[in-house]
Amino acid sequence: MTSRLKRTLLALSLAISLPAGAANYSIGTGSQSGTYYPLGGMLAKVWSDNIENFNMRAEVTAASVENIIKVSSGQQLVGIAMGDSVASAIQGRAPFRKPLDVAVLFALYPNVVQFIVPADSSINTIADLKGKKISVGAPGSGTRVGSTAILEALGIHQGDFKAQSLNYTATTNALANGQIDAGVIIGSAGVGAITELALTRDIRILSFSQAELAKVHAALPAYSGMEIPAETYNKVTAFTAPAVWNVLVVKKDLDPALATRMLETAFGNMDKISKVIADAKNTTVGNMDKLQGVPLHASSQAFLTKMKDQ
Repeated sequence: MTSRLKRTLLALSLAISLPAGAANYSIGTGSQSGTYYPLGGMLAKVWSDNIENFNMRAEVTAASVENIIKVSSGQQLVGIAMGDSVASAIQGRAPFRKPLDVAVLFALYPNVVQFIVPADSSINTIADLKGKKISVGAPGSGTRVGSTAILEALGIHQGDFKAQSLNYTATTNALANGQIDAGVIIGSAGVGAITELALTRDIRILSFSQAELAKVHAALPAYSGMEIPAETYNKVTAFTAPAVWNVLVVKKDLDPALATRMLETAFGNMDKISKVIADAKNTTVGNMDKLQGVPLHASSQAFLTKMKDQ
């Protein structure tokens, strides 16, 4: 971040005053073994330390779907969610029963679709997953929504495999103990749950072919292919997989002054956050609107326009 941009953010933050009276908020994250929880914790600390009369805590949740619902109902001020889940919420598509009035505060970093198998498994392609016992993610998680939608896009329907509904930690434990044939984690490249598993077990992560990536993108435009280099995880070779951006979701009518202060504070401290959370290097003003087809909050759009004009 340039010195000029830092000075601009500081000046903007000093120019805005918020109503007096301390308020307590929560940010919806995910499993403690994923990236959402520590990133949410850092954002909560930065906001609490720098916004007057503002107290926030990070809440462990089932992630995307639960966070979007809780934000829309006012149980959380902000939540971290996968972009495709947010798009489904706005459009009122399953697993959501009706359109929800939510918007994106800003984009965070891309999540990679990682199908994990033991290194000696006979499963070598996505097609080989048919008939296998697969953990597709916890109920209410973006992993579950995304993994099942991706398999559907490739002609693998829920009746074609034995689905297990496990969170990150339970998925890696089940793989380590031979209780499942494969598990999917949609998370950052280098996510802690897989990193820890790879240190104690020999694993592989399935690569998607270009034809498979094209089918996924056609069915789910929020996803695009991403190449993950070798040794991102211990002894795991390079692989290519679909990826989707994570975002911060808020109510569409979130108070504009508060939204602006949160934006200025977050980006004014992003260098500090990225020293703790490596994925935060992708959280830049230029990437704010990286998720296409989903509206930014009005204050976010105004902030982005102003920063581009600096």
